[in-house]
Amino acid sequence: MATGDLSNSQVNEVKQPLPKLNLLTMFRLALFQMGLGILAVLTLGVLNRVMIDELAIPATITAGVLAISQFMSPTRVWFGQMSDNKTIFGFHRTGYVWIGAALFTLILSLAVQVVWQLGGLVQANGQWSWTISTIAWTALAGLVFAFYGIASSISSTPFFALLVDVSDEDDRGKLIGIVWSMMTVGIAVGGITSKILLRRLENNASLDVVRSSISWFFIVVPAIVLVLAIIATFGVEKKYSRYTSRSHLIAREDSITLGKALKILTASRQTGLFFTFLLVMTISLFMQEAVLEPYGGEVFGLSIGQTSLLNTFWGIGMLMSLGATGFLIVPRLGKQKTTKFGCLLVAVCFILIIGSGFTGNAQVFQGTLVLFGLSAGIATTGALSLMLDLTAAETAGTFVGAWGLSQAMARGTATLTGGAVLDIGRTLFKVPVLAYGLVFALQAVGMLLAIWLLSRVNVQEFRTSANKAIATLMQNDLD
Repeated sequence: MATGDLSNSQVNEVKQPLPKLNLLTMFRLALFQMGLGILAVLTLGVLNRVMIDELAIPATITAGVLAISQFMSPTRVWFGQMSDNKTIFGFHRTGYVWIGAALFTLILSLAVQVVWQLGGLVQANGQWSWTISTIAWTALAGLVFAFYGIASSISSTPFFALLVDVSDEDDRGKLIGIVWSMMTVGIAVGGITSKILLRRLENNASLDVVRSSISWFFIVVPAIVLVLAIIATFGVEKKYSRYTSRSHLIAREDSITLGKALKILTASRQTGLFFTFLLVMTISLFMQEAVLEPYGGEVFGLSIGQTSLLNTFWGIGMLMSLGATGFLIVPRLGKQKTTKFGCLLVAVCFILIIGSGFTGNAQVFQGTLVLFGLSAGIATTGALSLMLDLTAAETAGTFVGAWGLSQAMARGTATLTGGAVLDIGRTLFKVPVLAYGLVFALQAVGMLLAIWLLSRVNVQEFRTSANKAIATLMQNDLD
């Protein structure tokens, strides 16, 4: 009898629910995503500026090298599945997060040294005079950033799997919202930190000073991000993970291959239309990532530290609009009209950014970037809300996962396209503001095209046909 009582007690103990995430732990987890935002400033806010302006590396080459890391996103499938099946340090997720973070810390420090070698060859031989050595160093730079993208997948993919593991259906939305918002905070923090730490480069510093300052910067800041990654995840999986207690894996972004993603996103006429809209919107929104800081340096005469702060201006604007859009604009206009409104505002902002270049006034430029952040927040919140609203619960995880993978590829395409268009602009126009203006003008046109595509999306038809098409596709994959 006593033995039976003990067994029942043990069973009850096993069945006791795991503790739910508190708000403090959610914000602690978000420190990892904040670190990724800081690193985005280093690569697309500082390094791209140095490569294009200070080292005179062609914008197409610069953008192409930087974009390679984003084109490595399909590797997330492998690392996501690996973290499901193999533990590191006794955990499914935490060990991968730490190892990936340690790797991209080392790789970024190596990447900047490769960039100096490439820049020296470009300056010695001419911007478009490419020798075997120049091509070899360019290929090495691309390889280093490919490894950087892989290291990011090692770390970030298991991290997002961890978010699924440690949360329940009722608090997952809040956790995801906090984590993603903190990436924007990281971009703002990264801009401010860059401005402070690169203060030596304010007054037309020599290339030697630039080199020593940037090299030191690319050691210190990634190390800080590594510490943030450890703080963010330490002890969380052990205390909160529901992974072993769940009978099946919840659909996650890292379970979707690129081929399957494309099939899902073109499963019906409406999914194809909506996917095309999201693709055009994403490319149009992010084409300026590789050229915004060089624009600030070449047209407005801003220092490297000052141009890195440009991320803070649009980041603050985006933070202000993310919450306000959900609470104030969407309830009044609806998701589809909100998205169109945001895209239209973004198009106007790109025209204002071009106009600010003709004034040469840095304050006007910074003001337009705040407006750009506000507008981008409205468009992004509306589009994501619409995507989730259009998809039935049983296919939402798959659809969002497919979009997550395709969005990473779209951002890589946007970065590469922005650099290529800038080089085309420089061959067409002698005035820098016109060369850069070609990029921003193309983005404005892209946003107008996105509005037209969204107008063709029929919400009712999407709900009745798209979910059935996706469900049929998933069933065929299982058969």
